[in-house]
Amino acid sequence: MSVKDAILPEEVMWSGKWITAKRRGRWEYVSRTRGIRAAVILPIDGDSVILVEQYRVPHGRRVLELPAGLIGDEVGKEGEDPVTAAKRELVEETGYFAAEWEDCGTFLSSPGMTSESFTLLKATDLTKVGDGGGTEGEDITVHRIALADLPRSVEHFRKGGVAIDVRLLILLGVSL
Repeated sequence: MSVKDAILPEEVMWSGKWITAKRRGRWEYVSRTRGIRAAVILPIDGDSVILVEQYRVPHGRRVLELPAGLIGDEVGKEGEDPVTAAKRELVEETGYFAAEWEDCGTFLSSPGMTSESFTLLKATDLTKVGDGGGTEGEDITVHRIALADLPRSVEHFRKGGVAIDVRLLILLGVSL
């Protein structure tokens, strides 16, 4: 976006319960409604990572990804902090509780497409407290993958038709 576009007024083109489509100058993009943000969790348990796989409608297939959830999306939780949301989401999605949390900062999801940002939180000292799988209406499969096997595992998922979330690059690094 040029500076010229940046100073033009923002127009709301369409708004739903979770997202709003906007235009500013020549640019069209989406944002979360009501100031909702996201918490993305990097759950490391010794030499393994806990990942989730779930169907994502925009892509029409299952996606292998880091556990994540919305912050402040429920009535009465509008001022929720990222760690509180992440603790809830980690247990719901994976069945693990983390005793240690590290805030790794705020990152942009897809800067040319959305104004959404997420807080990345590293979770360690994990204890299995349930089955995970998400809440009612979610169909989440939990995967515990050795970090040393991650590149091979990602390729296996890809060959099986599972899409790979870009955030897994955090773990894959330069081994691609």
